[in-house]
Amino acid sequence: MKYTTGPVEVTDMSQKFTFNPKEGIDNPALVISDDIVPDVCPRLCLLKREEGQGFGFYLQKETGCRGHVVQQVASWSAAERSGLRDGDRILEVNEDFVDNQEHSKVVLKVQASGLHVCLLVLSAEQYERALSEGTDLMALVQAHRGNGCARPRLCHINREPGFGLGLSIIPTEGDKGRFYLDPVSEGPAERAGVRAGDRLLWINGVMVSSLSHSALTKKIKKCEDYVTILVIDSISDDSYIRRKMPIFPALACTHNLPHRPKTLHLVQGPEGYGFLLRQEKLTSGRIAHLLREVDPSSPAEVAGMEDGDLLLAVNGEQVEGVEHEDIVRRIRQSGQQVTLTTISIQGREYYTQLGFSPLLFYEQDTPQKGRFPGLTPQRRDVHSHQLCPRLCVLHKEDAGFGFSLAGTQNEPGTYIGQVAAGRAAERAGLWEGDVIMEVDGQHVERQHFEEVMSLIKKAGSPLRLLVLAGSEYEVLRYGRLAMSPGPIPHGTQDADSTQHKFV
Repeated sequence: MKYTTGPVEVTDMSQKFTFNPKEGIDNPALVISDDIVPDVCPRLCLLKREEGQGFGFYLQKETGCRGHVVQQVASWSAAERSGLRDGDRILEVNEDFVDNQEHSKVVLKVQASGLHVCLLVLSAEQYERALSEGTDLMALVQAHRGNGCARPRLCHINREPGFGLGLSIIPTEGDKGRFYLDPVSEGPAERAGVRAGDRLLWINGVMVSSLSHSALTKKIKKCEDYVTILVIDSISDDSYIRRKMPIFPALACTHNLPHRPKTLHLVQGPEGYGFLLRQEKLTSGRIAHLLREVDPSSPAEVAGMEDGDLLLAVNGEQVEGVEHEDIVRRIRQSGQQVTLTTISIQGREYYTQLGFSPLLFYEQDTPQKGRFPGLTPQRRDVHSHQLCPRLCVLHKEDAGFGFSLAGTQNEPGTYIGQVAAGRAAERAGLWEGDVIMEVDGQHVERQHFEEVMSLIKKAGSPLRLLVLAGSEYEVLRYGRLAMSPGPIPHGTQDADSTQHKFV
């Protein structure tokens, strides 16, 4: 995968340090850890590129070897300026631990980062040394960040009659561009993930650091139906300042975003996939690849494809900006199965206004070849994929259970928005993105956010939540769609001349 512009020499310089406890410790502040090798220290590389340019490095996965390897760092590039070097192993992308993730997912995370990407890396020598010592790399990363630091949050707030946004903005006297938030209890902002005392960093794609209070107030008033903001709690804000790290949307976790990409797993039937791929010019002027003329009862319709959806990725590889014929070739080379990532045109325009890719926060579920062997699309059984619901038992603390909820307005389904580090929810095994299936034995999958929130607030301690990981829930939904396909709406866009029918 190329970001812009040698072979890499990796020398094994492993040197084991042995500590003799009988000799004692002269420095009482020294802490010895069995998991972390003292001389293995990750480096933080902040890459900023200009529009139309790349970051200036290749990312490679070596067959049979662990780790995502940086190669061919270009001279004078964003990568070189950040301190990235040939042979570095990437541990985190935008504070997401990726050492144990599929290479294609790591590539997509970098591709979707926009103009900024934050990489935490180890040199080749330190990486090999850490592996040989059995170092817990995730613990190493956590030690580098420190305790008590939570990610910034990207919150989407819908105006509601009688509430508005349900939010007060408090300027800091004598400090231009620094604002704190006070949400109304159980109002739109609080339900969207905003907490009292949060610092406001960004609104609808614009950093607020240069805005006066009056300018910010006018900007919010112009937002008729909704606003999307980036916020962070004060303790975590101090941590980012101490580490001299800028805060940008790619670092955030999300709450209540209205448009999300979806993954379609298609298995070719006797008549092919059953859809048309067209290159069209949208009203915004953007050139896009749209899915059209979905055949009734075809694998495309069964998978949930909707006429007029915009294609974002093929088999986990981003295709926006790719030539039409190249996309056709990728789909054909995929063989009997293909995975498409799509979004509605309205959803793509929403992310365009915010200034980042819809794939930025999207955890895809790309199947391996042969994932659905011997199954036709019309008769696929949801139980053919092993699902693992988890029962999480949470014991309430003085500050609550330590998690927040998220959902889409007027749609059923509620998921875990954020899990506080070291709190009851994390200890119980709850993860961000988990979909709630049951609350204390009551099935809530089809209930709306407000109903699930009410049940949890009324629940005592311990609270028992039956959940599915977000990727597993997509498999469950996909199986249902395959067995009971619903009506597919059709768009009205005019076609361009470039198109290809997949039959």
